[in-house]
Amino acid sequence: MNAVLQDILNFLLPPRCMCCGKIMFDDNGVCPECFNQITFISAPYCAHCGMPFTDASAIGRQMLCPACLQEKKPVFRLQRAAVKYDYFSKKAILALKFMDKTENAIVFAKWLKLAGKDIFDSGADLLVPVPLHYTRFIMRRYNQSALLAKELSRMCGVPADMFSLIKNKATKPQARFSNRNLRIKNIKGVFMVKNAEKIKDKRIVLIDDVFTTGSTARECAKVLLAAGAKSVDVLTVAKVYF
Repeated sequence: MNAVLQDILNFLLPPRCMCCGKIMFDDNGVCPECFNQITFISAPYCAHCGMPFTDASAIGRQMLCPACLQEKKPVFRLQRAAVKYDYFSKKAILALKFMDKTENAIVFAKWLKLAGKDIFDSGADLLVPVPLHYTRFIMRRYNQSALLAKELSRMCGVPADMFSLIKNKATKPQARFSNRNLRIKNIKGVFMVKNAEKIKDKRIVLIDDVFTTGSTARECAKVLLAAGAKSVDVLTVAKVYF
């Protein structure tokens, strides 16, 4: 956008903090007060799943968390998230997801680029958003994960594929299920790949807003790998820690 036009727009519609709504004088998306309340995930963390370590002795070391040490055949190559899903990050994420605050995707994409450094350094060929069923898409009018993938693609130069991974069956929202087994059952068999030639031998980065139990991401990854993907990484704005 033209710089002068942007200045006029900012004067008429000044940017606001996406967490508290306070008017700001920059386009960082979050005011300093809210920024200090958000729990960004940074090293040291598990080399595979990105779970943060509290032990300072882990700094600078490639270590795995107990869960990843026990996992024999991980579905994901790497998993990373930008922030912890809590009271402060939740407000901005839900605003993107349900309240038409699509401009939040630009700020989140900046966070994803930083959080995904390990993934991009390891090699990434294609960004693939977790899809919505068409009935949900019609009601919401957009897929927040696709918006994130589009903005991230623009920032990092890795192409995004919005159409090869699809959801072919409507399901109840995963948020309705607190039990992991029910989440797995709810989402099983509902994804498929069309245009498998676009996926074959590609290092896929699966993009979503929140990683809770991982049921949705794992089901998507299994379908992508079955279609010939070389690997699947998961990159989300936030992750829930129980």
